[in-house]
Amino acid sequence: MNTLERTLIEKAGYAHGWENVRESTPERVVMYSARHKAEAHVTPTDTAMIWQVNFPKGPPTAELARSLPQQHIGGDTFQATDEASLGRLLRRAAELAMSLPNQAADHYATEIAKLDANPPSSTEVLALVKQRRGQDLFRAALMDYWGGACAVTGIAIPELLRASHAKPWAACATDAERLNVFNGLLLCAHLDALFDQGLMTFDDQGNPAFSTKLDATTCSKLTLDQSCKLRWITAEHTPFLSWHRENLFHKHPVSEDA
Repeated sequence: MNTLERTLIEKAGYAHGWENVRESTPERVVMYSARHKAEAHVTPTDTAMIWQVNFPKGPPTAELARSLPQQHIGGDTFQATDEASLGRLLRRAAELAMSLPNQAADHYATEIAKLDANPPSSTEVLALVKQRRGQDLFRAALMDYWGGACAVTGIAIPELLRASHAKPWAACATDAERLNVFNGLLLCAHLDALFDQGLMTFDDQGNPAFSTKLDATTCSKLTLDQSCKLRWITAEHTPFLSWHRENLFHKHPVSEDA
């Protein structure tokens, strides 16, 4: 790779979540970020401006390949055929690296240690601050994992999206469980309300199920049908969705004016 090509790669990295360069030689460009633990290794091919890209230390290849199957060329290797495809690949890899395997819990532990060292005077305020910060980190992780779009509809307007726990905050035994990105779905507000109240759930294939409390008219007005399927689902989601089906679906109390 010549200097101009390496500069283009470094610029794409800086714009898409890899703001630091560890190595830049004719043989490869290695980039990293202070925001996650992964690295991006970009190497040339026999064709100019076509690169092979690997991501040591994460994110999981299967997750990245699901998002960009046309760029996965086998094993842990991806391919970028121009600057735009390189940007897409780097951006998605950074999003996944910032949410997996459990980056939110790691960040939370660091922040809570600092908070405990200088706590507010009220234990109630301390508990509230901890929960609010945890929920903020959880939402950020879900935004990264789902690419900033609803897990069902694909709508990508942040103001309309909510971070929904499958197993609620209070029911989780540990912070790692509470902040596990697979213990949540990024949902549009109306779907979040249904999921949170146990009026909607998903099976292990991501297919929706609706409570009998929802009559046909309500389902029609809310466009609730079998097309409300999760855009994807992994094995890591299934224990949490199973908990939701067994403990919240149909069983969660719903007020008369809900």
